[in-house]
Amino acid sequence: MGLLDEIRSDYHRQLCGQVFFIDESGCPNNADRHNTSSLALSKSILSQLGHTLLDAPIKSQTAGQHFEQITCAYIKSAFTHLQHLRPGDWAFEVNQQIENFEQYEHLADLSKILHEHRELQATLGDYLILPDIVVSRFPVIDSVINQTELLLEPDSAARLTPIRKANSGKPILHASISCKWTIRSDRSQNSRTEGLNLIRNRKGNTPHIVLVTAEPTPQRLASVALGTGDIDCVYHIALPELQSAVEQFGNPAIKEMLDILVYGKRLRDISDLPLDLAA
Repeated sequence: MGLLDEIRSDYHRQLCGQVFFIDESGCPNNADRHNTSSLALSKSILSQLGHTLLDAPIKSQTAGQHFEQITCAYIKSAFTHLQHLRPGDWAFEVNQQIENFEQYEHLADLSKILHEHRELQATLGDYLILPDIVVSRFPVIDSVINQTELLLEPDSAARLTPIRKANSGKPILHASISCKWTIRSDRSQNSRTEGLNLIRNRKGNTPHIVLVTAEPTPQRLASVALGTGDIDCVYHIALPELQSAVEQFGNPAIKEMLDILVYGKRLRDISDLPLDLAA
């Protein structure tokens, strides 16, 4: 077993021990009790993972917070071993306003204006976004840029690029990661809206914009995964286990939809995410 496999297994162990539970009716908390396929697929995934679950229910808000924190820790742990692919000084954080980052610092001024002139909010809306998880890179000092050869003098070229700390002290947003434990309401579509706002309102490069979910039903995954432009990709906490569960369930329509998502490059496993961020 490779190291990334071990980190993935530990991720599942923590999710099972801190987020997953089965209620008194036998329904896992990522399943829809009124949907036969959702119930069967969720139970199959948990059986394949084989970790001990919570022995008592927790509030959905608490479960969501744990999901974000555990996923953030997983990405940080896996990405740390990929420094040879994507070197740099990185930060992995939960619930950070995007105006704290280089590409979006101008939104703080815009938000202040909207706050002072509330009549404009109805027309312009609210531009500030609070992603569940952010990955950012800190700018580097000239000595790091010059570590193999003299590329820059203090007063030479490249005076505007944000990767150079002499130009900007703000971290550069590398990824915005939305965490949705399930996809059962219109609120799940907020990820698309946030993605579009990140694309439209940036000054600089576009960060990775992705969604991580434990939703077991391919049709509901399709509601956020199909199409392109606002979300890079959707990542499932246990895609191989979901594929096995769908195979066992034996519904051709469900299998076809999952195949469309996977082979159409719209759905990947959580283990793919750290490597995609390093690309």
